[in-house]
Formats: sequence, structure tokens, C-alpha cells
Amino acid sequence: MNKVEHIGIAVSSMENSIALFEKLLNTPCYKQEKVESEAVNTAFFQTGQTKIELLEALNEQSPVAKFLAKKGEGIHHIAFEVADIKAEMKRLQAEGFVLLNEAPKRGADNKWVCFLHPKNTNGVLVELCQDAG
Repeated sequence: MNKVEHIGIAVSSMENSIALFEKLLNTPCYKQEKVESEAVNTAFFQTGQTKIELLEALNEQSPVAKFLAKKGEGIHHIAFEVADIKAEMKRLQAEGFVLLNEAPKRGADNKWVCFLHPKNTNGVLVELCQDAG
């Protein structure tokens, strides 16, 4: 894993949260995107080398809606950049980690993504990201 690619934060209201994070980080939201496969709206901020991704559920079946119902707003996941997502998935499976998807799937910000089950990562949802090119 090369670096922390971004930190994902689950929010109830994208409109209110974009305004809040623009003030907090003193930088504008640079991108908004709907990710149908995860049933979320996303918004991205860049501050220094760090990216923040806000996540708002599109419907009640969204994993983010379930997260919000259980835990409320807050840090949802930490994403790590990897050079070869398939090789990293294979390595982590061999180490005993449980993957939430069998193959990389399209995520926000032109990335291939895979999530690790939080029961194996001390309760932290970990996302692997590779540029889709």
C-alpha cells in the first residue's frame, strides 16, 4: 500500500456537509459524483496531500444508509492507494482478510476499488484504490 488515498465520511445531508467542509478546510469541493454501484453521492475535497470524500446515501438499501442508521455521521472508511489492486487483493486474502467484493469494481474518482470486511481490520472499513487509467 502506497499511501492513504482518502478518508471517507458518511453524511446525512450533502448540501449542508459541503458547506461545512468548505468552511472547515478553507477550500472548495472540487468534484461531485454519483456512484450507482454503491448507491451514494460523493463530494471530494483536497487539502495538501489529503483527500476527503463525503458520502450521502441515495436510498435506504445503500451501505451508507445502513452505516448512518447504525453509527450516525462520521468516518466511514480509510482508502489506501495500491499499484496493483488484483495482486493486493490476492495477497490480503492469503493473509486471512475477508474481501467484500470478489473482483475490483468501479468506484468514485476514476478508481478501481475493493473493500475489506471491518471484522478483520479492528472495526475499520478499509478500501483499496487503484487508478482506472
